[in-house]
Amino acid sequence: MRVLIAPDKFKGSLSAEEAAAAMAQGVLGVYPDAEVTRLPVADGGEGTLEAALAAGAVEQTSRVRGPLGREITAVWALDGTTAVIETARSSGLMLVEPSVQTSLAASSYGSGQLITAALDAGAREIILGIGGSAMTDGGAGALQALGLEILAADGSPVPPGGAGLALAQAVDGTGMDPRLADVRIRIAADVTNPLTGADGAAHVFGGQKGADGSARLLLDEALAHWARLLKEATGVDVDVPGAGAAGGFPAAFLAFTDAVLEPGFDLIADLVGLVPALAGADLVLTGEGSMDDQSRFGKAPLEVARLAAGAGIPVVLIAGRITLEPRVLAEYGVEAAVSLLDLAQSPEDAMARADYYVARATRAALEGA
Repeated sequence: MRVLIAPDKFKGSLSAEEAAAAMAQGVLGVYPDAEVTRLPVADGGEGTLEAALAAGAVEQTSRVRGPLGREITAVWALDGTTAVIETARSSGLMLVEPSVQTSLAASSYGSGQLITAALDAGAREIILGIGGSAMTDGGAGALQALGLEILAADGSPVPPGGAGLALAQAVDGTGMDPRLADVRIRIAADVTNPLTGADGAAHVFGGQKGADGSARLLLDEALAHWARLLKEATGVDVDVPGAGAAGGFPAAFLAFTDAVLEPGFDLIADLVGLVPALAGADLVLTGEGSMDDQSRFGKAPLEVARLAAGAGIPVVLIAGRITLEPRVLAEYGVEAAVSLLDLAQSPEDAMARADYYVARATRAALEGA
């Protein structure tokens, strides 16, 4: 039996690679002679870098500015001439203690520095996974790191962060890195939110970054102003579906580069070679920390299941918790599903010993399938 194991992370307990290893242990406990292939996946947000590294990319490190300006070491990956960058590693929420002030001041500058590092390394294609961001700056900081000047009325540079965009009166792209014209930039966007408005970056995602009601309103107005300024400068309307991801990070790139927004899972599946891997499989295992209603909107496990089912391959799903009804899972081709909460003594126990319970849940699913 040839088994493909392709989970996403179990957030807070296991990386996708660790989850895949635990599932493999469970598979071999039932089918000792199985040929197991582990292929961690992601949906374009956090976990994208890990999936690239597991698929053979080489880890790189660079010193960059964190979201509040402090110098940090950020990891990215290079696979030949393809660079994989997670904005969370340089401009992520995990790097700050969220507050109203950080929500207004956080910048994507360090992510632009990682793009520069990728260009210096000879990258011809740059894949940007943009989940877990601390900033709501419309990608302004990243392009400033790449040479864009954003000027206030007195000709001085605007302050970093989303709040600073309200002061912007002019942009000058003449000093931008010319190599941007020759590189393919693919932005993995796993949401369809526009840049501004009630469904935009500030109002929908600002709260988790520390922004209160007044700050969200200020940031939304600043992003709207930024969108108008970008359109005046380049003729490009950046307030489009997906541009609200990661604090509006795609906006500046849509205006000043040939960057394209792509569904996150599709991009990562292509990167790690999921479809060719499926071609040789008799059984597919997938899963992540939580399978809930949001999982139906482009999240990796159900997309893996959909592709596998389309190829006639049975699917087993393992998750920390599962609130989706069995009929919904069946629509995606899932033939057996086990939650860690079905086996653990408590949610805390499931989190603390997730690897043990993932292996045990895998065995239970296979023995009961």
